[in-house]
Amino acid sequence: MEVILLDDVKKLGKFGDIVKVKDGFARNYLLPNNLALIKTEGNLKKFEEIKKVKIKKMKMSELKAKELAETMAAMVLTIKRKAGEDGKIFGSVSEKDIIDALKEKGITIENKKQIKFKDHIKILGNYEVDINLFQDIKTTIKLIVEKE
Repeated sequence: MEVILLDDVKKLGKFGDIVKVKDGFARNYLLPNNLALIKTEGNLKKFEEIKKVKIKKMKMSELKAKELAETMAAMVLTIKRKAGEDGKIFGSVSEKDIIDALKEKGITIENKKQIKFKDHIKILGNYEVDINLFQDIKTTIKLIVEKE
């Protein structure tokens, strides 16, 4: 059976690809999960409409991400933690802590995998944290970890 993919499917193809799959895989997995349409003339026309809508949404998301990247680039986050005399934090500052600090400033990050730094922060100081907002749109925010 030939199907049109409505989403990226690992080891099968990307959005818009027309692929040949076994009937059972299409009926039991792809079609019920809205990952594909059976390739027919009517569905090809339907796919073109879906494609237009998806492209429009992607452009809107990209514009929002660019605006957010500019806002975040100028931002300085401050996180306070209990620390010992030598500046070591009791515990660490993780991606979740950064997401919570951003949420307080009205910015929502959906997935902690969007936040990139080498290791959890365990010492007081100034840091730079990379955040992937949308495909190729990334920004860096300044993070200050202070003693509570």
